[in-house]
Amino acid sequence: MTNPSEVPQPQQPGQPSGFHLQKPTDGPQSFNDVMPKGGFSGMFSVIGLPTELKVSYWIWLIGGMLGVLGSLFGLLATLAFFTVAPALAAVFLVLVLVALALAAAQIVFGLKMKEGKEWARLALTIVAGVSLVLAVIGGSMGEGIGNNWLGFLISAAATVLMWLPNSQAWFTAVKGRA
Repeated sequence: MTNPSEVPQPQQPGQPSGFHLQKPTDGPQSFNDVMPKGGFSGMFSVIGLPTELKVSYWIWLIGGMLGVLGSLFGLLATLAFFTVAPALAAVFLVLVLVALALAAAQIVFGLKMKEGKEWARLALTIVAGVSLVLAVIGGSMGEGIGNNWLGFLISAAATVLMWLPNSQAWFTAVKGRA
């Protein structure tokens, strides 16, 4: 009798041959597994990455840094808003802190994606999905929040680059070396 994990899975309609969607097996086991190797000083080295992943990495990294910067400005504005409407400012403060945490997580996920961690690539794909949801919600609220679509389009481009065949081959090769 064959092992169920060795049984070939039928190819899904519309799925290119050679592309197999599977759950990442390299998930973090501890907090240290999430932190980038060599600390944050290695964030500017992209040696060995295919061009698609280099572009995707820089999009995620710069987007995360801009998110942190925007959240810090939002934090200052929210603190000033406490003098006018404390209850509403408290809600804004929570939202700004969540945005700050998500931007910091995006940076860490980008750094781990650069190391070949498939779980980080999946997490960034989920971030792009959340970006789509926020764009839809923002678009349904009317005017003033139209820039959410630009953010989604940029994250969608970075996500597509992470899943192209050349990137897929690089992740497979890195997984084979580990």
